[in-house]
Amino acid sequence: MELKWKSCLKIGVTAVVLFLVIHYWPAFTNLAHVAFGAALPLFLGCAIAYVVNILMSFFERRLAGISRTGAMQKMHRPLCMLLAFISILCIAVLIVWMIVPELIRCLQILLEELPAALNTSYQWMEENLPVGSLLQSKDTLLFGSELDWQKNLARIMDILLNGLGGAMGVAANVVSSLLSTLVTGLVAFIFSIYLLAGKEKIARQLKLLFQRYLPQKLTDKIYYVAKTLDASFHSFIVGQCTEAVVLGLLCMLGMLLLRLPYAAMIGCLIGFTALIPVAGAYIGAVVGAFMIFTVSPVQALIFLIYLSVLQQLEGNLIYPRIVGSSIGLPGIWVLAAVTVGGGVLGIAGMFLGVPLAAAVYQLVKQDVCK
Repeated sequence: MELKWKSCLKIGVTAVVLFLVIHYWPAFTNLAHVAFGAALPLFLGCAIAYVVNILMSFFERRLAGISRTGAMQKMHRPLCMLLAFISILCIAVLIVWMIVPELIRCLQILLEELPAALNTSYQWMEENLPVGSLLQSKDTLLFGSELDWQKNLARIMDILLNGLGGAMGVAANVVSSLLSTLVTGLVAFIFSIYLLAGKEKIARQLKLLFQRYLPQKLTDKIYYVAKTLDASFHSFIVGQCTEAVVLGLLCMLGMLLLRLPYAAMIGCLIGFTALIPVAGAYIGAVVGAFMIFTVSPVQALIFLIYLSVLQQLEGNLIYPRIVGSSIGLPGIWVLAAVTVGGGVLGIAGMFLGVPLAAAVYQLVKQDVCK
């Protein structure tokens, strides 16, 4: 009888909670949004710590032999953490230093050539289309006629004043967003340092909580899911970075052989954008073709043809061997994960979709085999 009473109580509490959630759904979503916004620096800190931990663990294994003494043993973790952060920072600075100056120079060349191109286009339209008669029409002129100068002056002043106010509002929003982003990034960075410094202690505390407050079967299932997720994300990050380096080097070598401009810089760009699964190389192709186009349209076309061939090689040979085999996810599900993840969370969803889908695929596969 006591068991039935407890079961009825659980069902009643569940029904009440479900009713409250459905009835107050807008308030519930607002509360969840506020809570997520408040905890966003902590989530970002966890993500930073997870990525940095891959490099930090690598340095810890390599430097384990020289840090057996007392003084070096105390400095082992901070030294490896510092090396990991410096490595990531150097890679980011190298990418920015190679790409941004050349991209700005290409934009300057394009802006210098743009007036002449517009003038040529206007002359062609004036010769082949009735542009002049349209521009002479009263309805298409800004000032209409000479008698409307007061009205037009008032219109110009109104546009200037409203534009100034809008510009001030936009500037204030930009400054506010920038400060908020800086604070969020700083808090996330500090939180990641705390996580990396005491990761073993945090793991022991979580394990103790699970053992004391959860049944053993549920604890084992949580450990199994966590290990599967960790293996999928670790394999995906390492495999994706390796694939990006290989693709960037192949792109640079091919461009050097074809004597195309900006070989090193575009190779670096292709490798960086290749970190985005499936769609990344196409983003790099558009930017690279634009930069080569400022030098020679024919060479831009040659670059696109070469990159298309390289993309086929990468999709059919390199990616399945490096990334696909490491995460154990078939190609069709990789494409589905990228599509769904990108539609839900944008570029971040493209990164998270593939390892999450790989983890779910492995969990379902193991469950089906059982």
